[in-house]
Amino acid sequence: MLGFDRITFDLQVMGGRACLRGTRVTVSLVVNLTANGMTAQDIVAAYPYLEPEDVQEALRYAAWLGR
Repeated sequence: MLGFDRITFDLQVMGGRACLRGTRVTVSLVVNLTANGMTAQDIVAAYPYLEPEDVQEALRYAAWLGR
């Protein structure tokens, strides 16, 4: 999907919403956390199974959707 290799969709996980690498962490959650002042480092500390690149890709994906 257009270079978003960390974004996954599975109808059995979070109702098919865009998630990061097969986790239950949605793109919308990451965008919301960022919008409320959390940094990528804060998000990775709160969700240690994520990587900073996951946060960046979630934000890139959200920006792409907004075009």
